[in-house]
Amino acid sequence: MKIAVLGAGMVGRTIAIDLSDRHDVYSFDRDEAALQLLHRKAPAVHIRVEDLTNFSGYASMLEAVELVVTAVPGFLGFRVLEAVINCGKPVVDISFFPEDALQLDALAKSKGVTVITDCGVAPGMGNLILGRYNEEMKVNRFECYVGGLPQIRKKPFEYKAPFSPVDVIEEYTRPARLMENGRIVTRPALSDRSLMDFDGIGTLEAFNTDGLRSLLYTMAHIPDLKEQTLRYPGHIDLIQALQLAGFFNEEKIEIGGQQIRPIDFSSALLFRQWKLGEEEAEFTVMRVIVEGEKENRPMRVEYNLLDHYDPVTKTSSMSRTTGYTCTAVTELVATGQFSEKGVFPPEWVGRHQACFEFILRYLTNRGVNWKAIINH
Repeated sequence: MKIAVLGAGMVGRTIAIDLSDRHDVYSFDRDEAALQLLHRKAPAVHIRVEDLTNFSGYASMLEAVELVVTAVPGFLGFRVLEAVINCGKPVVDISFFPEDALQLDALAKSKGVTVITDCGVAPGMGNLILGRYNEEMKVNRFECYVGGLPQIRKKPFEYKAPFSPVDVIEEYTRPARLMENGRIVTRPALSDRSLMDFDGIGTLEAFNTDGLRSLLYTMAHIPDLKEQTLRYPGHIDLIQALQLAGFFNEEKIEIGGQQIRPIDFSSALLFRQWKLGEEEAEFTVMRVIVEGEKENRPMRVEYNLLDHYDPVTKTSSMSRTTGYTCTAVTELVATGQFSEKGVFPPEWVGRHQACFEFILRYLTNRGVNWKAIINH
C-alpha cells in the first residue's frame, strides 16, 4: 500500500522506517535535513520537501497515496488532519493537537474515511487499555502515569525532551482536567505531587497534567479518571520556580530596546538544556491502572511498560513506544481489520478485542513489552 507520513521528526521518522518494511512509504516535510537523515536510515522511503501549511496543495500532494499518517507539531495538527480528510484519505494521527478531533467526525463520515487520532503511547495506549477493559467490567477508576526520561541524570533539570520545549512548557502550564466523583474538575498543572516506585528505575515524582483528552467525554460514565506525568524527584520545584519568576509569561517585555516574550526566551535557552541527543540513552516508563467490578466481584487491571533506547537501531524509546503504537494502528486500517468510518479516539479501537490483541502482539514483536497484572 502507498502510505504518506506527514512530518519527518524523530517519531515521524520511526513511523516511516517501520512502515517501509511492508509498504511503499512517502515522507513529506519542509525540513530537508530531517528528510535526508530519514533517507540515510531507510533509502526505500521516498522523501519530498513540502510546506505542510500549504493546505490547498494537499490534493495533489496526496493524490497517489492510499493512507496517511500525520506526525506534525500540535499547533498544526488539527488543520492538517482536516485537510487530509478533505482529500478523502483514511488517516492515523499522533499530532496531539489541543482541538477536539471529534469535531471532524461528520466530515470524515461524509468523505467515507476512517480517522483514528491520538495513536501514540500517551495519549494512545492508556486509551486502548481502558477501551478494552471497559467492555469486560464496570470500571470505577482509571489512572495513567507516564514519563520519558534520560538514563543519565544531569543537573539541574535531569530531563531531556523528545519534542519541542515550548510543547513541554505547555504541559507544565495548561490546567489539568480530571474526573472526580463523576464530575470534571480542574487542577493546576504540576499539582497533587506524589512519589512512586518503579522496578528498574526507582522513585519518580508524579503530578497532574492535562492528558485525559477524549476520555473525559467518551468515558464520562467512569467516576474517577486521572493522568499524571512522571519526572525525577526535584524537577517540579525547578519548573515552579521558573514559572513563579515569570519565565513562561507570554506578555512581551522590553530588553535592550527589543520587545521579547519571556516564554520565547526561555524556550530558546531550554532547547539547549533539554535537547535529546540522537544517540542519547533514555527510557519510557508507564503504568495504567483500571479498577472496578466484574460479576459483582472487585477487579483490578495493571499494565506496566519500561522501554529503553535501542542502541542497535539508534531509536529512542519515546519514538519506539509512540511510533510503533501508531504503525500498529496503521496496519489495522491498511489491512481492513478496522474499517469503521468517522473519527475514532483509541479507546473506540481498543474495545475490539481482536484489534487490542493485534496491537500488543505488534509491539511485542518490536521489543516493546507491556506486562499485565490482572486480579479478580
